[in-house]
Amino acid sequence: MKSIFPKHAVLASAALLLASSCTDNFEDVNTNPATYTQSTFDANYLLTQSQLTYTGSTDFAYETWRGNLIHCSLFVQGMATVISYWAGDKYLLNEGYTAAYWEKSYSEQVKSVTDLVEQTRNKPQYKNLHQMARIMRALIMERITDLYGDVPYVEAGQGYYTGIITPKYDKQEDIYTDLLKEVSEATAALDPAADISANDVFFKGNIQQWQRFGNSLILRMAMRLTKVNEATAKQYATQVQGKTMQSNADNAFVMHDVVGGRTTQNRNSQVLLGDGGQEHYYVKWSKTFIDYLKTNNDPRLTRIAVTRLYTSDATKTPSQTPISTFAAQKGLPNGRDLSGRPAYDVSTAPDYTSMPDYSSPSPGMIKRNGPTFVLTYAESELLLAEAAQRWGLGSAVAHYNAGVTAAMTGLSQYDATLTIPAAEATTYLAAHPYNAGNGLEMINTQYWAHTNTMLDFYESWSNWRRTGIPALKPVVYPNNATNGQIPRRFPYPTAEITSNPNNYRAASGAVTGGDNLTGRVWWDK
Repeated sequence: MKSIFPKHAVLASAALLLASSCTDNFEDVNTNPATYTQSTFDANYLLTQSQLTYTGSTDFAYETWRGNLIHCSLFVQGMATVISYWAGDKYLLNEGYTAAYWEKSYSEQVKSVTDLVEQTRNKPQYKNLHQMARIMRALIMERITDLYGDVPYVEAGQGYYTGIITPKYDKQEDIYTDLLKEVSEATAALDPAADISANDVFFKGNIQQWQRFGNSLILRMAMRLTKVNEATAKQYATQVQGKTMQSNADNAFVMHDVVGGRTTQNRNSQVLLGDGGQEHYYVKWSKTFIDYLKTNNDPRLTRIAVTRLYTSDATKTPSQTPISTFAAQKGLPNGRDLSGRPAYDVSTAPDYTSMPDYSSPSPGMIKRNGPTFVLTYAESELLLAEAAQRWGLGSAVAHYNAGVTAAMTGLSQYDATLTIPAAEATTYLAAHPYNAGNGLEMINTQYWAHTNTMLDFYESWSNWRRTGIPALKPVVYPNNATNGQIPRRFPYPTAEITSNPNNYRAASGAVTGGDNLTGRVWWDK
């Protein structure tokens, strides 16, 4: 059972409070000594903090709102909205929003997990905790480099230990080389006979599950390289055969609670329930995504989506009878607004009736005490299916069937109302059998569908950029920043111009395609 129990919520809140002082200034982040030192604070609590902040900022889901939802969910057409400042599916550039993940991840994630690595180094009582810290740091840095490209990596968060306050940007190719090395070494060094962390939110200290998690993370990192270094991708995919996650019981997620207030609540839920505005009424599942589920008679549709969640009156009153039937679901087209312009206003969409008639995430998906998924068995199996299809590593059809089944049945980890019996998954697979002729398309379309239902749009966007699957049709919207192309990366924060100018200039000038929304990270060829 992976949850933040009430006592852990209090402990996590305490740890977060220690680290939540103003950290917008990178120099302060990099040089301020950790107040939770080894002599005053148990290093195990830093693991809890690292896991919790990976799910989103302590500052009201700051970068989850702007990164995962406002941008990534709309880029991949998992979600859609008519809210004007949700810029993702209009391909508009809001530099403050694209900088949000950088700002919060370095201050709240990288700093604390780097402290955890350093405070546990060469300490026998923390043998496993040190390896878990190395894996967590790699997990955190993978997402940062996937979003931006070349980023501070080796020197990031090391200011207190090295005195370096303007960290250099490492090449993404070098970052991935080290990420794969770090996770491989750390996973191999985990010892079931050594220390067990009661503060481990993912697996409650189960070292065997950490080993499977580490190997699944290696697989995901390796598959990022299929376009740029296929030999290395195959090498690491071969290395982890038979060692990855074995069932949905191995899924890594943080089960949130409400005891600690906003600090411990689910970050996606805070936004989608409208804590910051009217997202609860105007953010919907995308027409692209809903049409895919409907066309394929996918049983996930009636679990993840409801219409009439809110009434159409001016107060947007919650409905007592949201509708989850298959026929009632309707996705909102991307690139629409409330401007009144005939070509773009949602009221001019061909099938428009009212906003409540568009599909919203089911209430069971967005509970404040629900899970944030980090890495799943279904992801691992679908990536293994791709490795099998590409290189003959095992059975592509077996891994594909296991991945699709897990993606469907695993929805019950959100809430019992989302349960899909295994028999329904079997029926779906019988109607949509694996075909090696278009295997890569089938695998990666399922990966897109699964990561969308996990609300992990960071990962959905990254895998879409790597594969180009599914073939999404860009929207047309006036005055966009990409010439009508789906964005490929986040630009570097403009704050870096003054806080880390020399390193910023070198990195910014090296981005393939330019330091903008259409520039490309190294692995995105």
